[in-house]
Amino acid sequence: MTQLFSSTELFIGSMIFLVIALFFSAFRILREYERGVIFLLGRFYQVKGPGFIIVIPFIQQMVKVDLRIVVMDVPSQDVISRDNVSVKVNAVIYFRVIDPQKAIINVENYLQATSQLAQTTLRSVLGQHELDEMLANRDMLNADIQAILDVRTDSWGIKVSNVEIKHVDLNESMIRAIAKQAEAERTRRAKVIHATGEMEASSQLTQAANKLSQEPDAIMLRYLQTLTEIAGEKNSTIIFPLPLELISGLVKSEKK
Repeated sequence: MTQLFSSTELFIGSMIFLVIALFFSAFRILREYERGVIFLLGRFYQVKGPGFIIVIPFIQQMVKVDLRIVVMDVPSQDVISRDNVSVKVNAVIYFRVIDPQKAIINVENYLQATSQLAQTTLRSVLGQHELDEMLANRDMLNADIQAILDVRTDSWGIKVSNVEIKHVDLNESMIRAIAKQAEAERTRRAKVIHATGEMEASSQLTQAANKLSQEPDAIMLRYLQTLTEIAGEKNSTIIFPLPLELISGLVKSEKK
């Protein structure tokens, strides 16, 4: 009889301990950046948190969702640009969950789904642009990719806040070709600047010649000024051109 009583007490004690354990397991604490998606008998019930919440064991289940911004590195992607140049591009995306219900119910794994969508969108968008645009207009490309991702992930309860293209890797032959192109471009600009300078100088010289032609003695003063400047450099030999008009004028004066 004593042994039976002891077994009964042990059973009752175990049951009380189990009830107390289940009672305390119903209490959950969620941090400020966490939310709990509650399912009641398998059906969505509500989103709870942050702070102290109660989840009824066996009847309700909870899935935690982190609302902080996720920084995800997009692996390097092989991209063929519109001008048929093969490059490797990697990027980083910033996003966060704004609707925990959609993030848990509408997609199996929102992190993996966002990563795969970012990779395909990166290849699709960059493939529509030429290499020069990839290198020079990154801000525009970042905005285009971010807008596309934000629209497509809206049904998953995700907000894509920013996309940044980190690297555009080129092979050695393409790097040499770009260097040659840049050198040719600099040469072209130098020639254009030189030709523009020559044209402006000729225009100024024409105006100066017209001005000097109005006063016959002005050209003589200009020659003397130039001769003075050359003599100031202490040269042993000075070669100075004389205009035919000046020589003919001197000859006429001697004849007289």
